[in-house]
Amino acid sequence: MSVPSPLKSRLWLWLLWLAAFYAVWLYLVVVAGHWPTAAAHWPMAVAMTFGSYAAGSTPMGGGTVGFPVLVLLFELPASLGRDFSFAIQSIGMTSAAIFILARRQPLAWAILKGAMLGALFGTPFGIFFIAPYIPELWIKLVFAVVWASFGLLHLCRLTEIASHTGITDFDEEWDFKLGLWIGLLAGATVAAVTGVGIDMVLYTALVLICRADLKIAIPTSVVIMAFTSVLGVLVKTVSGQGLAPGVFENWLAAAPVVAIGAPLGVFIVAKIGRKPTLLVVATLCVGQFIWTLYSEQAKLGLSGMLWALLAVGACLAGFEVLRRWGAVLVGEKTANNKRR
Repeated sequence: MSVPSPLKSRLWLWLLWLAAFYAVWLYLVVVAGHWPTAAAHWPMAVAMTFGSYAAGSTPMGGGTVGFPVLVLLFELPASLGRDFSFAIQSIGMTSAAIFILARRQPLAWAILKGAMLGALFGTPFGIFFIAPYIPELWIKLVFAVVWASFGLLHLCRLTEIASHTGITDFDEEWDFKLGLWIGLLAGATVAAVTGVGIDMVLYTALVLICRADLKIAIPTSVVIMAFTSVLGVLVKTVSGQGLAPGVFENWLAAAPVVAIGAPLGVFIVAKIGRKPTLLVVATLCVGQFIWTLYSEQAKLGLSGMLWALLAVGACLAGFEVLRRWGAVLVGEKTANNKRR
């Protein structure tokens, strides 16, 4: 893994981005007359105050909060939650990514480059050929299952994950290929279907297989989610699909919050540590799964809820396979070094 050392920061680049964004937002609300719309959707701005902090401080995009708020609390279509996740992360995660890059924080560049290339092809494929055929209920369940399993992973393994230092130095070509497959598969499936998740998949590979430090794994996951979110919005806009009705109104209210909130999460978590935030977010991930099953029990029935629980179990089993694979790879590397 190539992890460049932090150099002198260039925060002026981030400040320039902020100035450009707020200039556009002020034009929309003042000159174009959209202030009443933004004000009417203030609850989403409040929700994304925490969502943006989580986006910058954890491997979970702002859509992790935005999706369940829109879909479970406000009872809006899951497709709207997905498109809102893409749209709001295009501001919040991009702002956090620029902040990270401006501060020259260490990233797992080889796997990140591979993931970006994979997402470049996988995300549009998923948007055109997979997401349109996934029923609304299934979108909710995919989100609920993936996030619940991710939350349980951290509730069970957080101490171990947080103890990693540096990153296991595999061959960069191997890392690039791993990232490429992650970008292709996660971009086409979980990201295209729910609007979030490729960051969590990449992060999982980094901490379970590569034994990466959270200070490397989380910023790397932020950058890939920013890239995928911008790509998702561009693909939907240019192709003529467009974003779901209601996305712009909620985006207008929440965007000025996440533009500063996500980078603030990056900064604050460096001071207080990542474990407390990850524990809170992991608990919320499990809670939204229970909430989803409760709210959809009439449609799911007992068999549907059992299948959802089995799906969570399958994800956890997959995580354990990756963890053991990482242990084997690290062990082989250590043994090879001793033989040398």
